[in-house]
Amino acid sequence: MTPHRSQAVRDPYAALRYPEYRDFILASFLLTIALLVQEVALGYELYIITNDPLALGLVGLAEAVPFIGLSLFGGHVADRRSKRRLILLSLSAIIAGSAALLVSARAAAAGTISSAVLVGVIYATVFLIGLARAFQSPAASSLRAFLVPVTVYENAATWSSSAWQAGAIIGPAAGGFLFALLGFADTLFAVVGIFCLAMFLYFRIKDRGVTEVTAAVNLWESLAEGIRFVWNTKPILYAISLDLFSVLFGGVVAILPVFAKDILNVGAQGLGILRAAPSAGAVLTLMVLSRVSPMRHGWRNLLIAVFGFGVSILVFAVSSWMALSVCALFLSGAFDSISVVIRQTLLQLRTPDAMRGRVMAVNGIFISSSNELGAFESGAAARLMGAVPSAVFGGVMTLLIVAWVAFRTRDLLGQRLDVHG
Repeated sequence: MTPHRSQAVRDPYAALRYPEYRDFILASFLLTIALLVQEVALGYELYIITNDPLALGLVGLAEAVPFIGLSLFGGHVADRRSKRRLILLSLSAIIAGSAALLVSARAAAAGTISSAVLVGVIYATVFLIGLARAFQSPAASSLRAFLVPVTVYENAATWSSSAWQAGAIIGPAAGGFLFALLGFADTLFAVVGIFCLAMFLYFRIKDRGVTEVTAAVNLWESLAEGIRFVWNTKPILYAISLDLFSVLFGGVVAILPVFAKDILNVGAQGLGILRAAPSAGAVLTLMVLSRVSPMRHGWRNLLIAVFGFGVSILVFAVSSWMALSVCALFLSGAFDSISVVIRQTLLQLRTPDAMRGRVMAVNGIFISSSNELGAFESGAAARLMGAVPSAVFGGVMTLLIVAWVAFRTRDLLGQRLDVHG
């Protein structure tokens, strides 16, 4: 380890000393809050209207289909066009969709449209958000690497995760309380305002990493190049695969409205607390990780963290006590934050600049598959088996997946992961 890198690791605020990076993570923080406030409000409103866990799972599917379908193309575009412009255009589409949903919610409250129409608008808005995120996510993820030097990539990954997790604490909690206090429509009004603040901060960042294209580029070869890179880079491939399958089966976020309403009997405000608990655990853990690197014995730490995540989900699944449920979700977020920092650091260190958009798109597809398709899996499993058995099944599957990955990646336990490849 070089003296320069050692100094960067010791400074817990290294990445924050770059003004445009500060604007970037503040914008990401606000965007996360807005999306999660809206997600909580949509989920609870849908469950009130339909009383069907599958309706919650279909929200994840509606966002995942366009995101997964277009993310690789979004990464291709991000490698060859203005990343900042892509972010702003995508966010404009999200704001437009959310504003349309706000108008529809007010119309439903006034009785001028039916609940069935409102449900249709909700799914259409979520689909539009997934479409916009297919371009926004790889552009933002690849832009971040150009805002700080390579010596502080790990610190930047920690702060980026901290910003997301802090937003993920405030967003669900605010969503639950705003829904209980103001109702569905006025909660959406607040969401649109937060989106606009995030857009203002993105405007303040200068463009970075734009590749001037002087010859025709074969789209399919470009996309295949990004996929081949991930496939041939074993630490990246297994890190994002581990995240994909553990969250795909072990995630319980989508069915938390069922636990809040029918099992724990804590209502919309309790749902906000449950949604915020994992991120509260993550933020506290990330504060430690800003000072203590998890990259020493990184692969071992990654496997332990995902194993701990699976155990936490099992405890949550069998709990009928609100305090224990919150504690289990808190620990699930703490363990998950360790794996996030390790994975993000690997992606930033091992990916060439000219391929960041496509590699981040591949990563985004894995993440979306684990989150949105995991939401669909959770909703469908809860409908077929019940909420508690489906959560138990997810926790057990996570532990089995960790065991399988540990067996397949024995050689990575002795490798240095915190090197620029």
